[in-house]
Amino acid sequence: MNFNTLKSVTSSFSKTEKMPVLFLGHGSPMNAIEENIFVEGWRNIGKTIPKPNAILCISAHWETKGTKVTAMQQPKTIHDFYGFPQALFDVQYPAAGSPELANEIKNLIKTTPIDLDHLWGFDHGSWSVIKFLYPNADVPMIELSLDVFKTPKEHYELAKELDAMRSKGVLIVGSGNVVHNLRTLNWNEPTAGYDWAYEVNDTFKNIVQSGNHDELFHFVQKGTAYNMAIPSMEHYLPAVYALALQDKKEEVTIFNDHLIYGSLGMLSFKIG
Repeated sequence: MNFNTLKSVTSSFSKTEKMPVLFLGHGSPMNAIEENIFVEGWRNIGKTIPKPNAILCISAHWETKGTKVTAMQQPKTIHDFYGFPQALFDVQYPAAGSPELANEIKNLIKTTPIDLDHLWGFDHGSWSVIKFLYPNADVPMIELSLDVFKTPKEHYELAKELDAMRSKGVLIVGSGNVVHNLRTLNWNEPTAGYDWAYEVNDTFKNIVQSGNHDELFHFVQKGTAYNMAIPSMEHYLPAVYALALQDKKEEVTIFNDHLIYGSLGMLSFKIG
């Protein structure tokens, strides 16, 4: 398959306005089978978006050596967790994949090699939230992995190369949590956060609203609070991908802005 053939994959998509970009704070996998304010927020934001031709999801739950993209026709639903009710393991999200779009992404990205993956699928970082935007699983979806060896700035530069997909009806979704420290969860505070969690959440919102993206690259180095809120990078980086795609004049809508159990932030936003 040559590049001219690959170009026809998205050129054959129905024309859309430039698609928004989403960052979804996905929280607990249990959200996938519950009715709560976060589920309501995802459903409501989905109603504000034109139905995409395809979805490209960057999930906190797919870390790899190098960058990969799912390239199978029918990805499996991955239940990458344990200790939850059987009802959660019974959930399937049978959206189609798109080997053609995966190939196009591989050719589009120039900053790093992209490997086509045929083993992964849809982890809960993708299906547990996307199922509320498109419950009929009628939009093809692929996932892009997080290279554990890249810096936040390198992830940001890679993400910017995906911008062309927005004008081809591809909805790009980052799924993670900015404040995410499972070791310090306080089960006695289901609707509140620690002081340090509020500090980090508010600082990040200021970056989202101001567009001062240079702050993203050294965010966890700002002090103890930031190290507590982001003890590892995988849940933070999907937000960096989303913000990398923000045009200077694009509005940002913040929703699901709640801290729960002390150290889990559900902050989500839509760009455009």
